[in-house]
Amino acid sequence: MTQRLVLDNGIRVVAERMTGVKSISIGLWVAIGSRDETPDEQGISHFLEHMFFKGTERRSAQEIARKIDTIGGEINAFTSRETTTFYARVLDDHLHHAVDILSDNFHHSLFDSREIAKEKEVVTEEIKMAEDDPEDLVHELHLMEVWKGHPLSRPILGTRETVSSMTRKGIVHFLARTYDPKRIVISVAGHFEMASLLKLIAKSFENYVCPQIHWVPRKPPLMRPSVQAVARNLEQTHLCWSLQGLPDTHPDRYALHVLNAIVGGSVSSRLFQEIRERRGFVYSIYSSIIAYQDGGLMTFYAATRPQNMLKVSDLVVKEIKGLKKKGIDAIELEEAKNHIKGSMMLGMESTQSRMSKLAQNELRFGRDYSLNEVLREVSRVSKRQVHRVVEQLMEDGCLAMTVLGNLGQNKFPEKISLA
Repeated sequence: MTQRLVLDNGIRVVAERMTGVKSISIGLWVAIGSRDETPDEQGISHFLEHMFFKGTERRSAQEIARKIDTIGGEINAFTSRETTTFYARVLDDHLHHAVDILSDNFHHSLFDSREIAKEKEVVTEEIKMAEDDPEDLVHELHLMEVWKGHPLSRPILGTRETVSSMTRKGIVHFLARTYDPKRIVISVAGHFEMASLLKLIAKSFENYVCPQIHWVPRKPPLMRPSVQAVARNLEQTHLCWSLQGLPDTHPDRYALHVLNAIVGGSVSSRLFQEIRERRGFVYSIYSSIIAYQDGGLMTFYAATRPQNMLKVSDLVVKEIKGLKKKGIDAIELEEAKNHIKGSMMLGMESTQSRMSKLAQNELRFGRDYSLNEVLREVSRVSKRQVHRVVEQLMEDGCLAMTVLGNLGQNKFPEKISLA
């Protein structure tokens, strides 16, 4: 059973009662992320997420950690380019503790200047860790080039310079102008009594207000079909390509997911079978979908030894071109749809997955899409729909590419045409 409630201040509550489980997952989702920051604020959404766990008027950071540990629960947070999420997972007997901790952190965090100074060091180490992971780094470099100048191109963590310049005043100001109750969804999934849950959440969050609401309206990103090569002393060369994608609410989103499964989204996909299994050129190769409110990308990634980078690149481009020329066959279509449906059903067995699905549906569509509804839409995807998506993705006839690693004497074109 799923229920939706809007508090007087505009916060939306969505909840699904699940039988046969003993846990509850609760998440507080704010539709504010790194794309809503000014250039000088880069990384502030992520930094603010950290600071919500660094002490309140009632509890120190250590007491927050100890409290959740003593009930055997989990509490954490994450930041994306469009959302910031705080969540907890506990046994059903401890729901009131989870709500108390989340609401205390949200309403009464101190943002102490001494804690801010320490957290700057922590986040700087996080940035360094990301820079040491070439797979993550090539994707970040790719977005920075493909969406150059757009807020979506900026790293979620910010830069060392922007993090080091953060102040308590700036953090409090960002919170006060962006955390609008109307952009907040509280999502709950698990074993609970619905009336008691809604009463508890209303009591804890219905008085929240955002005093200085103001944020810059979001603008759609435009893809730049560029080629960039970044030299780095690495054992492997890491390659990332992308086509113009679709927004996350686009009517053809299901066909796009089917296309992704066929091309590189599974171990039976074309790229995995051709380049890893048949030729042995790579260990890791895949395609994925990046989808936001008003735009997206379909990306492809591979890592290989430097002497094979051009071979791998040629094979990936050939496979992408083949989508438009030859299309897909009926067997691939059905296998991809079955893969997606199976993965979705397995993924929805946890309270945390259900909680996330509820929140994301509310933020994107203003309503819940049941698992059965989504499965029906996937089943309806046709070869014609997939071909239409391919035509949309290849409309400009160009592909963007980023290469990171030992480049040697290899030369890359200024532009990759899909004609």
